[in-house]
Amino acid sequence: MNIRYSRRAFLGSAAAFAGLGQAVSAAPPTASLRPMLRAPDFHIKAIPTAAEIIKEQRLSGRVSFALADAETGSWLECENEQTATPPASVTKAITALYALDALGAAHQFETQIAATGGIVEGEVQGDILLIGGGDPTLDTDTLAQMASRMKEAGIVSVKGGLKVFEAGLPVLQRIDPAQPDHVGYNPAVTGIALNFNRVHFEWKRANGNYSVTMDGRSEKYRPDVTFAAMRIEDRAAPVYTYRDRGGRDQWTVAKGALGRGGARWLPVRKPGLYAGEVFATMAGANGIRLGKPQMIDTFPEHEVILSHQSAPLRQILRDMLRFSTNLTAEMVGLAATQERLGPVTDLQASAAEMNRWAAGALDMTAPALVDHSGLGDASRLTALDMARALLAVRDSGFRSILREFGFRDSKGKPVKEQTIWVDAKTGTLNFVSTLAGYITAQDGREMVFAIFTADPAERAKISRAEREGPRGGREWNRKAKRVQQALIERWDALYGRAKA
Repeated sequence: MNIRYSRRAFLGSAAAFAGLGQAVSAAPPTASLRPMLRAPDFHIKAIPTAAEIIKEQRLSGRVSFALADAETGSWLECENEQTATPPASVTKAITALYALDALGAAHQFETQIAATGGIVEGEVQGDILLIGGGDPTLDTDTLAQMASRMKEAGIVSVKGGLKVFEAGLPVLQRIDPAQPDHVGYNPAVTGIALNFNRVHFEWKRANGNYSVTMDGRSEKYRPDVTFAAMRIEDRAAPVYTYRDRGGRDQWTVAKGALGRGGARWLPVRKPGLYAGEVFATMAGANGIRLGKPQMIDTFPEHEVILSHQSAPLRQILRDMLRFSTNLTAEMVGLAATQERLGPVTDLQASAAEMNRWAAGALDMTAPALVDHSGLGDASRLTALDMARALLAVRDSGFRSILREFGFRDSKGKPVKEQTIWVDAKTGTLNFVSTLAGYITAQDGREMVFAIFTADPAERAKISRAEREGPRGGREWNRKAKRVQQALIERWDALYGRAKA
């Protein structure tokens, strides 16, 4: 196993990564660990047990957790820690480590504009190429800047047309086929992405009729698009339908669900056409007519006119962990695998390579992930393995790109003066709630933890159409989060308060 953290300057100094790929010194517990009460520790008896915490919240299903001392690697408390559970978006923490190892923290993705046939007096003799380089953060504002830069470079006209290359990564219609068609967190994945491969659908009612727009809006621009179309149908359900019709995304929406007006982001199934159409609009605003974009699978001979580089990978991953962006996770995960192996065909093959890497580099024993985002229902991970991974990188600076976990009071309001410092990654699926990260207790002790909660029986009852918001799912999730916070507070009281 070739671990490259020390050479890539992953998150901090080179010395921080020297032990990243080494096994944690403490062996995993052979049985679930519970604290041993000592006679003088009367205050411990007042601290609720994990079972009492779960019972108080009336949380159905199963709770699995593992807690270890970050400095020594010794296990402090575990329960169901070797039970495989869907990890949901906690998967993204593994993906971030995988991408940093393969690509390096300073890696930048590059989107290019190129020309074929040469350029004569500002006229491109062949075509303009839009070449995707795997940047998951490309947006309409950036394409507008690139169109403006193309004019500044002296391009005034194009004899040919606009060709788009998106095959730098596998071309996949969606992340998880089991999700409803219309959810924006499950878009297509290719080597080019625009606005996280989401298109903005807006509707307004006036005089009994609806006006509908589909656009690629960003902070500064709202270009209309034609690759995706919406038709209102006089029905109550289903709310949305989708099909690929004539090479474009054809949506319908139930009139009975629209009300007076509203908007939402819909997933894009044809990212190359989307990016090409928006770029052509922006080029047209600069006086350069490109026509309708066409897709290409291979490069003709070309000359690069200009390029745009993304933010460094570390910044992209920090935002991914904060906002839990599925598309970013899949694109950087695929890019990492291609850096290691060369071209791959799908998410499952790429995730399998990440599993192999994690077993060697993160001291995990049985990772079974099927994608890089955690959206796929078949992914499995144990709380013990997740905690072992966090132990393996405890000195790497990885904690600095995790999101601070805020506590809430009994009324659900944020606690203003939080005394326990927690940086973690959350994960949520229907009847699955996960949390894993680092705790700095009140006495300064640092601990590593993973908490996986799931109710497989309730999850199994949900139809595909109900997955966006099943009955009882929101309340179950609230209970799960209260259990997670109560467990952290328990661990602080047991292990993180210096004795007088």
